[in-house]
Amino acid sequence: MPIPTATRRHALRALSALLLPASLRAAEASAGDPSEAAADCIIPAKAGGGFDLTCALARDALQAVRPARPPLGQRYLPGGIGAVAFDRIATGRLGGPGTLVAFSSGSLLNLAQGRFGPHPPSAVRWIATLGTDYGVIAVHRDSPYRQLQDLIAVLRQGPSRVAFGAGGTVGSQDWVKAALLVRAAGRDHKAMRFVSFEGGGDALGALQGKHVDVFPGDAAEALQAIAGGAGGAAVRLLAVLSEARLGGALAGVPTAREQGVDIVWPTVRGLYLSASVPEAAVRAWTVAFAEATAAPGYAALRERHSLYPFALTGAALDDYVQARIKTYQALADELGLRRWKP
Repeated sequence: MPIPTATRRHALRALSALLLPASLRAAEASAGDPSEAAADCIIPAKAGGGFDLTCALARDALQAVRPARPPLGQRYLPGGIGAVAFDRIATGRLGGPGTLVAFSSGSLLNLAQGRFGPHPPSAVRWIATLGTDYGVIAVHRDSPYRQLQDLIAVLRQGPSRVAFGAGGTVGSQDWVKAALLVRAAGRDHKAMRFVSFEGGGDALGALQGKHVDVFPGDAAEALQAIAGGAGGAAVRLLAVLSEARLGGALAGVPTAREQGVDIVWPTVRGLYLSASVPEAAVRAWTVAFAEATAAPGYAALRERHSLYPFALTGAALDDYVQARIKTYQALADELGLRRWKP
């Protein structure tokens, strides 16, 4: 799959949020700008995964450009890797101008399959992307798999010889990464063993406990686990699923392509809002995050959260969401996954 890139048109449209007339912004502020008031960021999984770092980055980025505002609150709402949160927002049981929800490419993949209930993408307002992560193939530090081809060799002997463990169930983005890896080994992905967890944090804990063999997760959550605690997590990264080698802490990790396995998996991270909120609130949050991601210190802040550049807002983000959902629908059909109609 190609890495998502913002076109010149998308970039211009994303900047349009910054060009709102000053009088309009002043009117919105006087009416009560939710980006200046107390608000929460919903983390639709358990602690320690990618949604967690998305809300943490949103909090820190907002504080940098809105220093007088109360820090963005962090609330956990696990269930279906985002399904429970999406349903509650879409049905009005949760929401309002002060409630943001973290999403990722995995959320769009689930939407593409109809796994978020009878709700179309238009059931929410897509506010901003904060950056992109990339998939990784990780094993325990003591694993016999020293490089990706060692794992591929065992999968060729039989997919059931390896236990994958990651967030989500069959059809989730981590499951898809594992399925693509098994197919790259020339075997049937339907024969693989996959253990489901409610988020990357739990899956990484299982990997460290040697309850699963391979974690087909995301780089940022793996790096956070490696960096955290005494001595960090007992994790080794075999490959990053990017088109070319990444910088920073991942500079020494080869891509899957370098090792003869043509798999690329970007994981965009962002935020959405209830579709029922006033248009003024949508504009206020769009402006806030457009300013936050364009601020001079944002690049360093994003890097501290192990993410790479990918910032969209407004119509450019809406276009991106629609395009990715179409791509994921085609991939779901290719992998024989059932798609429910919203």
